[in-house]
Amino acid sequence: MAEALACGADVSDLFVTVPARGRHQDLVASAESLGVPVHVVSGEVMAELAQTVTPQGLLAVCGFIDVPLGTLTQPAPALVVLLANVRDPGNAGTVLRTADAAGAQAVVFTDASVDPYNGKCVRASAGSLFHLPVVAGVRIEEAVAALRAAGLRIVAADGRAGHSLDDPEVRARLGEPTAWMFGNEAWGLPPELIALADEPVAVPIYGQAESLNLAAAAAVCLYESARSRRVRTVTGQAGI
Repeated sequence: MAEALACGADVSDLFVTVPARGRHQDLVASAESLGVPVHVVSGEVMAELAQTVTPQGLLAVCGFIDVPLGTLTQPAPALVVLLANVRDPGNAGTVLRTADAAGAQAVVFTDASVDPYNGKCVRASAGSLFHLPVVAGVRIEEAVAALRAAGLRIVAADGRAGHSLDDPEVRARLGEPTAWMFGNEAWGLPPELIALADEPVAVPIYGQAESLNLAAAAAVCLYESARSRRVRTVTGQAGI
C-alpha cells in the first residue's frame, strides 16, 4: 500500500479494519489526503477480500500498472528478466522482488506465465511491483526479438547447460546488457525456448542437491549480472 501511494499508482479505494487503522494511522491519513476513499470493514470481510489466511488489515484497490513492451527499449535497459511459463505466483513475485533488488530495469511476464496481479504474486513482490516496469502477457518470441533488437543478449538459465556461472568468459559477458530467461519451476526451459537464447548458462551445484528452486537460481544469476556490470563500470573492463 505504501509503495503504491509513493509511486503515484492509481489507488481507487482503501479497505481497512479498525485495528489496522489504529496501527497505520499515517498511511490511512496519507491515502485520505490524496482523495482515496477509505472503507472500514470487519475482519471477516477483510479475509474474503484479501484471500489470505492472515491478512494485514489493509487492502488497496489499484489500477493496472503494466507497460507495453516497446517502452522497455527507449532507452534500452541493461538488465531484464523474462519469465517463461512461470506458473507459481509466489515464485514469480519473489523473482520480481529479487530483480528489483539486483537493479534490473524491467520484468517481462510472458503470456504462458502467471498474472503479475495475482494476489500471492503481488504480496511476494513486497512492493517491488511498483518499483520497476512490468510487461504482462506478451509472447516470449516477441519479447526476445524486441530486447535483442535493443542490444541485449538473451541468456537462458538452464541447469543442463555446458557452461556455468563459474566460467570467466561467461561472467565477462554478463557485464553486457542482458536479459535473463527463467523457466517453469518444475521442468525449467524446454529446448525450443532455450534455442531462442544467445547462450544457456547453468548455476553450479557444489553439493548433493539436484537443483535450486526458481527464486534461488534467479537471485544467483541476477546478482552475478549486477556484480559484472559494476565491475565493468568501475574498471571499464568486463568482470572476471
